[in-house]
Amino acid sequence: MSRIALVTGATAGIGEATVRALVAGGWRCIATGRRAERLQALVDELGADKVHPAAFDVTDEAARDAALDALPEAFAGIELLVNNAGLALGTSPAQESDLAQWKTMIATNVTALVSLTHKLLPGLIARKGAVINLSSVAANYPYPGGNVYGGTKAFVSQFTLGLRSDLHGTGVRVTAIEPGMVETEFTLVRTGGNQDAHEKLYGGAQPMTAADIAETVRWVAELPPHLNINTLELMPVSQSYAGFRIAREP
Repeated sequence: MSRIALVTGATAGIGEATVRALVAGGWRCIATGRRAERLQALVDELGADKVHPAAFDVTDEAARDAALDALPEAFAGIELLVNNAGLALGTSPAQESDLAQWKTMIATNVTALVSLTHKLLPGLIARKGAVINLSSVAANYPYPGGNVYGGTKAFVSQFTLGLRSDLHGTGVRVTAIEPGMVETEFTLVRTGGNQDAHEKLYGGAQPMTAADIAETVRWVAELPPHLNINTLELMPVSQSYAGFRIAREP
């Protein structure tokens, strides 16, 4: 019988690719996201017996709970939670940033993630399942304009380690995956649809792809139950750590 995963942010990028990768590995997936038409496209592509669409905003707990309460029996026994939904907004330094964007990042990347995790933990413990949280190298390496986005991802990585500690002895596996540069809609969302910024960032860089990270998610999910990957950091070969900067007096 197929195992069941719930993947947030499945309407594009890493989330969408993760649904494809897991289904290819024999999983059934609950695919969540705000854009119902994109979720339906996944169902049409992969089959209604393999993908169940659940259209809601992860920050809307009432809509989330209604969607989870309405899961058909074939998709009810969730064994894997992939907390992928997240975003970055803005590239300005802290002193010039939009506070509303900061709050949106925190609501999506932190509050929604912990809320959904808390909601599903009893079932995951009962089934000795797994949680895979999508963090970022921004959790560990600060950069100009990263401010709150990096802070939210640092939270995700630390929360993952804390969750792993708390779930000691339950058989539940918990992993943080921390990707570097991945070419998705990420920069378009961050810059309000600036295609030039997208092309400038990724052009000629041979970044990782959503499928690269999705296959990593599947690999972690399908490891033997006695193995746990605590934290896994990935970068394209073209990317490395940022150097220190020094401001000098004129």
